[in-house]
Amino acid sequence: MDSRFLESFVMVIDNGSIAETARRLNITAAGVAQRIHALEAEIGTRLIARSGHRVKPTEAGIAILDRAREVLANIRDLESAALYGQLSGQLRLGATGSSTSGLLPKILKLLAKRYPQIEVYIVSANGGELYQRMLTSDLDAAIIPQPSFAIPKVFDWRVLREEKLIVLAAAGTHNQDPHDLLATEPFIRPRRDSWLGRMVEGYLRHARIRPKDRFELDTLEAITVMVDQGLGVSLIYDWAPPWPEGLSLQKLPLPENRFGRQLGLLWNRTSLRVRLVRAFLEVAVEALAPKSGTTRKTAKTTRHKTIKPGEEKH
Repeated sequence: MDSRFLESFVMVIDNGSIAETARRLNITAAGVAQRIHALEAEIGTRLIARSGHRVKPTEAGIAILDRAREVLANIRDLESAALYGQLSGQLRLGATGSSTSGLLPKILKLLAKRYPQIEVYIVSANGGELYQRMLTSDLDAAIIPQPSFAIPKVFDWRVLREEKLIVLAAAGTHNQDPHDLLATEPFIRPRRDSWLGRMVEGYLRHARIRPKDRFELDTLEAITVMVDQGLGVSLIYDWAPPWPEGLSLQKLPLPENRFGRQLGLLWNRTSLRVRLVRAFLEVAVEALAPKSGTTRKTAKTTRHKTIKPGEEKH
């Protein structure tokens, strides 16, 4: 059995799309479909089924999915053992949506220059899903918000960036009191069952604010566009740029600046690919280090900064 067939099968299930899998593997959609058909022929049953524009596993596909992940993990372990002492091979990295665009480009640029033999495969998902995939060893490392619970002792954690909660309002909003805005303006809320949603709810209870809920949205990008259109205010993380283009917004710091999250790298210290993870961490710390002499100035000038089209977005 060709491991590439198994890899394509798992990726199709994870992505829910043959076209997206083809894009990630840099082959044609027909090539991915051919691999899946070859795997189905070898096993003797259908493994995926179409549902509109998406694909999903059949009962047989669900039955072998975890085993397929284990086989692929074992193959990567064999490759790492064979290449022990060399900084080369595939690193499977998870990253949340905002860190994929805000943190990873700088890191990957430096990584490609310093360690060109390390191939990075990126999985983008929310923090909870990435944490679960770390537990099953489907990922070698993940950039996620620090969990609010104790992580297994086999894992290591390193903070890469701190992001404070801010009140986001449209440009031109005259009221500059963040708590007053949260209490009086329509509130655009991050989804309650997300890590951010729970953090926001905790802060509102702490501050004894009962907002006038208008919308509850999944993505930070959607929230910022709604705020820009004057549909309300929000309480979100001051995430790493880039932000959506063409928006005019105000970021107002909270009276208590201890509320926020820490984004960091989570990895399994017993992994055979731990040397690749450490190389990635070394590069990440260097790439994200603040430029000397700019931290104080940035904190001062962005305190009540209005973001206009053409200006720095974050």
